[in-house]
Amino acid sequence: MSSTTSQVIAFIGGGNMAGALVGGLVRAGRPPADILVVDPGAAQRHRLTADFGVRTLAAADAALAAAALVVWAVKPQLFGEAAAPCAPFVGGALQLSVMAGIRSETIARAIGADLATARIVRSMPNTPALIGRGIAALVATPSVGATERALVEQVLAPTGQTLWVEREADLDAVTAISGSGPAYVFYVIEAMTAAAVEMGLTAEQGKRLALATFDGATALAAQSAEPPEVLRERVTSKGGTTYAALQSLQADGVAAAFVRALKAAQRRAEELGDEFGG
Repeated sequence: MSSTTSQVIAFIGGGNMAGALVGGLVRAGRPPADILVVDPGAAQRHRLTADFGVRTLAAADAALAAAALVVWAVKPQLFGEAAAPCAPFVGGALQLSVMAGIRSETIARAIGADLATARIVRSMPNTPALIGRGIAALVATPSVGATERALVEQVLAPTGQTLWVEREADLDAVTAISGSGPAYVFYVIEAMTAAAVEMGLTAEQGKRLALATFDGATALAAQSAEPPEVLRERVTSKGGTTYAALQSLQADGVAAAFVRALKAAQRRAEELGDEFGG
C-alpha cells in the first residue's frame, strides 16, 4: 500500500477487530499518521498508540472530517451513541462497517446521509480474522465504485479472505454460516475432546487430535477439486469405523438438526437488523 496515495482512515471503536485492521494496515505500509482511532477507553487508545503509533481521540471532533474512509468497529448496540457525535464530520466519507446487524439504511440515517447516494460497505467478518485466517463477506451500496471496493479489500486483507455478495439480505445467511461458524467448530472440538476422555485418552490428547484433524481436513478440502461429499465417501468404507460413526449421526438426524440451527441463526440475524434499525 503506497504511502504516496495515503488518505486518512478513521476507526470508530478501537477493540480487537479494529486493532487487527490497524496493525495490518501499518504493516502493509500505511503511515500511522494517516490512521485515526476514536475510542473513549484510555487503555484501548494507549495500546493502539504504543503498538502502532497511530493517532487516537477520546471523542469525535473535526479531525474526522479529513477521513476518506470511516470504519465502524463498535459493538452494534453502541452504534447510535457512537454515531451521533461523528455524524457532523463523516457524512461524505466512504463508510465500512464491521458491525453485525447494522444495516446500510441505519448507517446512512445515523450519519445524516441519503441512502440513495451514500457510499457504504457492510462486512461480516468472523473471529479467525484476529489471526489473519478469517473470511469477511462484503456488500456495497450502488454508489460504491471499483476503486473504493479495492480500498475496502486492502483494509480487510490482514484479516483473511473476502467474499462479495450481491444483496444485503445475504449477510444474514453469511452471519449464520461463517460469522457464527467458528462457534460450531469449537462445539464439535469440545465434543471430540470429551469423547476422547471417555475412551481413555487425556483431554490434552483429545484436543490435539481434534484440532489437527480439523486443520488437516479443511486444508485437504480447500486444495481438492472434489466436493466434500466425495472426500467423505473416500474415507467411508462400508462396515468400517467411519461408516459406523456416520450411521450413528444419520440415525440421530444430526445433518437436519444442523441445518435447522443455521436457519435459526439466520432468523436471529434478521431480527437483530430489525431491532438495531429501529
